[in-house]
Amino acid sequence: MSALVPLIVMLPLLGAAITLVYGRNPRLQIVVTAGTLAAVSIIAAVLLVSVDAAGVPFAISVGGWPVPFGIVLYVDRLAALLVLISSIVLLAVLLFSIGQGAADGIEETPISIFNPTYLILAAGIFDAFIAGDLFNLYVGFEILLVASYVLITLGSTESRIRTGAVYIVVSLVSSVLFLAAIAMIYGAVGTVNMAQVAERVAQLPQETQLVLHLLLLIAFGIKAAIFPVSFWLPDSYPTAPAPVTAVFAGLLTKVGVYALIRTETQLFAENSIDTLLLIVALATMVIGVLGAVAQAELKRILSFTLVSHVGYMIFGLAIATEEAIGATVYYIVHHIVVQTTLFLAVGLIERKAGSTSILRVSGLMKAAPLLAVLYFVPAINLGGLPPFSGFIGKIALFEAAADVGTPIMIVLIFGGILTSLLTLYALMRAWNLAFWREGDDLAEIEGRVGYLGSAPAADEQQETRRIPAIMTVATGGMVAVTLALTVFAGPLYALCDRIGAGLLQPVTLQQIDEEAG
Repeated sequence: MSALVPLIVMLPLLGAAITLVYGRNPRLQIVVTAGTLAAVSIIAAVLLVSVDAAGVPFAISVGGWPVPFGIVLYVDRLAALLVLISSIVLLAVLLFSIGQGAADGIEETPISIFNPTYLILAAGIFDAFIAGDLFNLYVGFEILLVASYVLITLGSTESRIRTGAVYIVVSLVSSVLFLAAIAMIYGAVGTVNMAQVAERVAQLPQETQLVLHLLLLIAFGIKAAIFPVSFWLPDSYPTAPAPVTAVFAGLLTKVGVYALIRTETQLFAENSIDTLLLIVALATMVIGVLGAVAQAELKRILSFTLVSHVGYMIFGLAIATEEAIGATVYYIVHHIVVQTTLFLAVGLIERKAGSTSILRVSGLMKAAPLLAVLYFVPAINLGGLPPFSGFIGKIALFEAAADVGTPIMIVLIFGGILTSLLTLYALMRAWNLAFWREGDDLAEIEGRVGYLGSAPAADEQQETRRIPAIMTVATGGMVAVTLALTVFAGPLYALCDRIGAGLLQPVTLQQIDEEAG
């Protein structure tokens, strides 16, 4: 099974090369891109079943070099699960983008550029998930970031170039911090292999561990968009094309969260900053959702809720028990799927109404009842209404915090409940105004709902455009996946529990060497 591990990264890179060579053949590009992502999905599913049954991770040393020196690709239950979910999401968003490109032409969605860049983005995401050393994790980040720079500016409009520039600068700062942390860790322990770092870093003085720990926390915190380094996200994502925004919202911040999970459970397990993480989690949840309530544009509402719900993941990570880590993993899977689905639904709203401002959109319930359902189901799921996966994940986090029972945990529980209620309020207010409202006076609505500051350029009124069936099918398929997370919550949550237990008992270098050898 270890021989399958490199294919997770190799196939997207090979597919990107093929689609780049055949840039004038959009049909072949689409077939290659879809086939590549489907193949990765199958490989990830096989690896997930196999690694779960074996109970030990699969590892391979690229080029046959000894483990401490060579690049190690490492797949445990967590990595396999996230690669599987990511490939499914990437495939669904690709189908959505195919419909958008067919309807709008290459000016809005240049397929010849989009497909190879999209596959490079996928390769970077997958490489980050299966990286066995810090430098390869850095390489994975850089691959996906370079691709994201291209995707976020597709169409070359003024607003996209402007917000893309901010995104690039922030990403470069994060990358420089990460690279500096890698250099300092190598200087301190003489290796960047994660298993070996985990063994050696515990021998360092606590003050040295803390400096290295905090540097990684800041670097990954920027990528994960945790407070106070989340300022860049709400202005960067809304201006990008709908499929790009959807995949960014679903996956890119989760790569940062994944890196934080590895950092807290594996690299610096003996250097606790749990109290700091709890404070950061509370601030991220509450401040993020207050930003969502203050918005009147759907993409910005969702961008702020994205920030706030990253706070739940940091909350679970800071509790630092097996149950909490398992609940965090389940919530990550839930949020990847639900947040992507909501952004796809908002993309359909934008095409149907010509705007995503809840001040301008009205009467969609009669005009597009199916669209009302496609938005409503993931919205109440993200808001945490029972019996959906959002409710299951949040209750599991609250139970893990209650088991610890400290005063700060109680505060976090109330903060999480408040965040959930305000999320539901923001999303249902938008649904009520966009779908139920008919013929209200615009001035009256503007008096009750407005922007915090000026309206973003993404809210400019556009002509309504037709919605190809494949875009609706892709969004509907993602809604079905969100429901599947609830229907199959039992086995999925049991898997996440096993992941939580395994992460708090990290694999040693000797075990990885045996697997890779």
